[in-house]
Amino acid sequence: MIKLYIKDGNSGKSFDYPLKKDSVMIGKREGNDIILDRTNISREHCQIIQVNGGFFVRDLQSRNGTFVNGEKINGDTILEHGTTIQLGDFLVRFLDTNSALPQAPPAALQPPQQETAIVKKEETAPQKVEPTPEPAEDPAPPVDEAAERRELIIAIKRKIHEQLLKELNLKQMDLTKESPEELRERTGPIINKLVEKVKGHLPKGVDAVQFSKDILDEAVGLGVLEDLIAEEEIDEIMVNNYDTIFVERKGKLTRVDDKYFTDNRQLISIIRRILAPISRRVDESSPMVDARLVDGSRVNAIIPPLAISGPTLTIRKFSTDPFTVDDLIGFGSVSRNMADFMALCVDQRKNILVSGGTGSGKTTLLNVLSNFIPATERIITVEDAAELKLIQPHVVSLESKPANIEGKGAIPIRDLVKNSLRMRPDRIVVGECRGGEALDMLQAMNTGHDGSLTTLHANTTRDAVNRLETLVLMAGMELPSRAIREQIASAINVIIQQARLSDGTRKIITISEILGIDVDTVLLRDLFEFKQMGYDDTGRIKGEYVATGNVPDFIEDMQARGLEVDMDIFKEGTAA
Repeated sequence: MIKLYIKDGNSGKSFDYPLKKDSVMIGKREGNDIILDRTNISREHCQIIQVNGGFFVRDLQSRNGTFVNGEKINGDTILEHGTTIQLGDFLVRFLDTNSALPQAPPAALQPPQQETAIVKKEETAPQKVEPTPEPAEDPAPPVDEAAERRELIIAIKRKIHEQLLKELNLKQMDLTKESPEELRERTGPIINKLVEKVKGHLPKGVDAVQFSKDILDEAVGLGVLEDLIAEEEIDEIMVNNYDTIFVERKGKLTRVDDKYFTDNRQLISIIRRILAPISRRVDESSPMVDARLVDGSRVNAIIPPLAISGPTLTIRKFSTDPFTVDDLIGFGSVSRNMADFMALCVDQRKNILVSGGTGSGKTTLLNVLSNFIPATERIITVEDAAELKLIQPHVVSLESKPANIEGKGAIPIRDLVKNSLRMRPDRIVVGECRGGEALDMLQAMNTGHDGSLTTLHANTTRDAVNRLETLVLMAGMELPSRAIREQIASAINVIIQQARLSDGTRKIITISEILGIDVDTVLLRDLFEFKQMGYDDTGRIKGEYVATGNVPDFIEDMQARGLEVDMDIFKEGTAA
């Protein structure tokens, strides 16, 4: 039999509570399984958890703490026969008569025999222990073996992390001054030793070597994210909570059941580890942040109180080797003729706007387009988080700066765009226009900085023009709508619409030319488009890229300057 022997240190009264449930809540609030009504007991003080036949006690952030064998606990602590738990005025002893012979309670817990009957009569009286044992005849709830296995692994990991902190105080280590190899070299042997001690308690099928690696990643790396980031097929990682992780592979969203953090505190610690090298922070006063990994992957984090369910982390992975135009053609994201046309536009210094929805591949396309810029030109890139990887030798990358802890010192993209004009750029590449910097970008395009590139969020090329007008209004200049549209019509030459389709593939669905302005309307003309033609047997979209038959107005000017242009790519029909 497994039970808790509970004694009130003030009155001396005691009782037994059989552990028949997988989870037993202890606290002073009504609704707990065991009610201990004292001022030094929190409303929900602690929890007794059964996982794979083993029992653990977990403190629920109680005000006065939970003490096991005289030591205050921070995480899950394994219970063995005879373990003593102190909760305020109450002493609790864990007794497992299945694994050891019954032992008499120590003197401090020894119940006076005459008091047992009194407790049974008065257990509902105020300021008294009020147990609510489960009826013996109720059927046991179904066992979720996967959940039990996960809880056991998490509990063992927490215990090892606690012991690791005692032997090597990671909190005092400056992770920014030591290389990852040095940190792993210092902590690896200690973790291997600690894992060796608990190897016999690991669930069946858990490899001790991999288990040690997982703990090492959590201690000095990015935890379970290490393996997910290393997996090339994964495009995006979404952490909704410490134990809820989703990934996107080839456009398909799946949950990762065998990867999880030990708790939300560890998840927040790893978020801060990501932010440390780029001098950004996340805390209650600044609970959301955009950042990047060393490889340029985009990171967004948001924590409580804004994220109600717990810390949330989103990582949009970038390829270690930047994609080329041949890669996009191979993926089916663009046709060869369309790629040749885009390369021609960049080479001939046409101003290009890339538009698309979230996750449609705008930044990837912008990077590919940027690589068409001649190596002899000076390029200034401006981004919120530096993601572009240009191959030219003469590139200056600028990154915006958030406010400090006092709310001061922020340097937005708009200021960087203005400053870039003083840096003698041949080309300006703005990662994304989100506000008033759109006006400065248009002015730069209209004042001698031809061949500039930028992106914005929009669902169609027409929407892109309308949204660009809205962003210009955000600059606060109170310009009339016609003046803004004239700026757009004279600054932008080509709009490329990128989309993420229902099967998860990313394609360029429209390339349009801006012809000018008619009364109050910016005139657009489609040059290429993707025509969808149903789905194949695997559920993937079928279709073809076609030219509309329209020839851009600026082609005639190129030919007048002696440039040879293959006019066949504009013939109406299939563009591939």
